[in-house]
Amino acid sequence: MTPQARLSAAAQILDSIAQGRQPAEAVLKAWGQQNRYAGSKDRRAIADRVYKVLRARARLSWAMGGRQDGRALVIGSLSLIDGMPLAEIEALHSGEGYGPGPLSNRERARLMAETGAPPAWVAAGLPDFVVEDFKTTFGDRWAEEAEGLMAPRAPIDLRVNTRKADREAVRAELAEAGLQAEPTPLSPVGLRLPSEPPPNIQATEAFKAGRIEIQDEGSQLVCALAGAEPGMTVVDYCAGGGGKTLGLAQAMAGQGTLIAGDVVQKRLDNIRPRLERAGVEAELRLLGQNGGGMEDLNGQADLVFVDAPCSGSGTWRRRPEDAWRLTAEEVQRLHALQVRILGQAARLVRPGGRLIYVTCSMLSAENEASADAFEAAHPEFTPVPLDNPNARRARLRLSPASTNTDGFFAALYERTA
Repeated sequence: MTPQARLSAAAQILDSIAQGRQPAEAVLKAWGQQNRYAGSKDRRAIADRVYKVLRARARLSWAMGGRQDGRALVIGSLSLIDGMPLAEIEALHSGEGYGPGPLSNRERARLMAETGAPPAWVAAGLPDFVVEDFKTTFGDRWAEEAEGLMAPRAPIDLRVNTRKADREAVRAELAEAGLQAEPTPLSPVGLRLPSEPPPNIQATEAFKAGRIEIQDEGSQLVCALAGAEPGMTVVDYCAGGGGKTLGLAQAMAGQGTLIAGDVVQKRLDNIRPRLERAGVEAELRLLGQNGGGMEDLNGQADLVFVDAPCSGSGTWRRRPEDAWRLTAEEVQRLHALQVRILGQAARLVRPGGRLIYVTCSMLSAENEASADAFEAAHPEFTPVPLDNPNARRARLRLSPASTNTDGFFAALYERTA
């Protein structure tokens, strides 16, 4: 493909991402399958352009007069990100072959305009309402946190299944496969790989044999924070893809009872092969939309893990497109849902048992606000102090800027009555 054709493809893919709800990675993969003529270098260059644009979308749209279509954003990226002079941009927009059409007078004027300093939310690369939340939460550090959240090339973290192997043995095994992993600085069972070139983890024998799972270090840490132990009755109330179910099972060392619940059967079905590969067991339960399906466990659980539905804003460095799909109204809806789920899950905890609330969100409207609402409604649950340098008021915050993990929030409680 010519450089011009790559630009056209990037603009087309950006429009497809904006018009749907699929992850950018899935849209890029589908485009590659539909356009077999594109070689690996072409696909890599197109993907690089798409992700550059997604991470700088606010600034590019602002510079192009508020336009958000793929063509305008790609044109803006050539100027603002690549530093390309106008003459070179015009040469790439000749309209010949499969390349993009010539620049319009308006586009040319935007590229030549003196725009001045952008508003704070534009410079941060985040929606306005998110910037306001960050200012409240992080104070003077808000811009640093925003920059870290939208930084490119997040590392690939692995959790070693210590029931099958130790970390150094797996590290040596991966090295033999050509993957140079380093121990994660915070999790004692984690390994970290660079994201470039993209490692094919699932093709390794270590993955196939269940000795490793892909799991961000932050996710490993909040799972360990829960304190699951052998012999406990543990409930993973919102199991989702099952990553934390596996972590809890590992901590329980095959002793006790682990129940994983979710409202979507397909998610539960996807957990089964992961459990088998890891060599661990869990009972899987389909929950009703109102949270029903675990009434027999009321007052019986030693630990209830609530990885609540959330905006996923803590993962925007991996999925920057999601930042522009989120609205303030959706955050408020999620907050109400989180509070309701916490109230339902709390019924399962025995006196002296623990409840942990976790999100992969960076927003205080989902984190502190939901924890505050739960505490106000449930005085029988006492916050448990956390032994972690990133913890405050018995609550833990992790972020790309502060811990080089995805963004996570956790609050741990003990039932005293």
